[in-house]
Amino acid sequence: MTTDVTIIGAGLGGLTLARVLHVHGIPATVYEAEASPAARTQGGMLDIHEDSGQPALEAAGLADEFRGLVLEGRQAIRVLDRDGTVLFEKADDDTGGNPEVLRGELRQMLLDSLPAETVRWGHKVSGTRSLDGGRHQVTFADGRTVTTGLLVGADGAWSRVRPLLSDATPEYIGMSAVETYLVDADTRHPAGAKAVGGGSLFALAPGRGFLAHREKGGTLHTYVMLARPRDWFADIDFTDSAAATARIAREFTGWAPELTALIADGDTAPVPRPLFALPVEHRWERVPGVTLLGDAAHLSLPNGEGANLAMYDAAELGKALAAHPDDVETALTEYEQAMFPRSAAAATEGVYVHELFYGDDAPHGLINMFTGGEQTP
Repeated sequence: MTTDVTIIGAGLGGLTLARVLHVHGIPATVYEAEASPAARTQGGMLDIHEDSGQPALEAAGLADEFRGLVLEGRQAIRVLDRDGTVLFEKADDDTGGNPEVLRGELRQMLLDSLPAETVRWGHKVSGTRSLDGGRHQVTFADGRTVTTGLLVGADGAWSRVRPLLSDATPEYIGMSAVETYLVDADTRHPAGAKAVGGGSLFALAPGRGFLAHREKGGTLHTYVMLARPRDWFADIDFTDSAAATARIAREFTGWAPELTALIADGDTAPVPRPLFALPVEHRWERVPGVTLLGDAAHLSLPNGEGANLAMYDAAELGKALAAHPDDVETALTEYEQAMFPRSAAAATEGVYVHELFYGDDAPHGLINMFTGGEQTP
């Protein structure tokens, strides 16, 4: 393949693409805004799906390494009522198909699988523009530029590459998460640890709830979900951790103390995470020399598919480029024609799952799904 490949974003999608291309002998350069791999924490647990994330890692030649990262027992599920009553419980009996890993460890595995200097850290993109002949120029915040024959936007929700293809921008979905952690919970926060159990906890009601997961070393990672306008969260001073924590906890007055402790007793400062989505049917006309993957292409309501789809997009794009090394446009057309309906179906499912989690029937719709009473579309 004679076309140079430039990937913007060293998240799971961008790194998977670079790795799949490397497996096929195709070099690529990844530009990442963060200063280093350790510039920030990389989120919590990911369940890697057997129909998307796992095939992507197979294509990357990393299936064995992935299995070495799996945390046993984390596929357990508990659904609690707001008073702490267990409404549904499923143990991890090793029959589940979506094993759990830490996002940061998965990302490091991908980084370690790439040749040195593949990722160029500290390159924040300030703009992109089209040139003649299907080439594109990327400008970085420090004024440096790079010109490329194939530009791939793997740069997430606020992609700087997307405007080359689409005028769409993510819109706030009316809900935000507030992220917090309990550390050494079995010793220091035993009630919360017991409530969460060995895997995932869902404690839901219409328009609100707790999503928590047990990570390594007794760490409990919680997202407190609230359907409120952005202005409501903007009025909270999150630089005052105690006051912000107390304000969020008041939204759960009357809930079981072991649940409210997941926010009220947090060992880290609460971090607001507003949620955004692109249109469900987001797509674009083919533009020579550029494409998108992952959230840059199809940011949707959270439903556990985001990271998996990003890796699957990356693997499919990498395989298409390897199959058509001298015809990039054919490869991009094949990739996009398959990706558009796949991402639209996942986004539609995300809307459905969001309603199960936070709609008028919460949490009973979710329990019906777990027990086979309802199926996602």
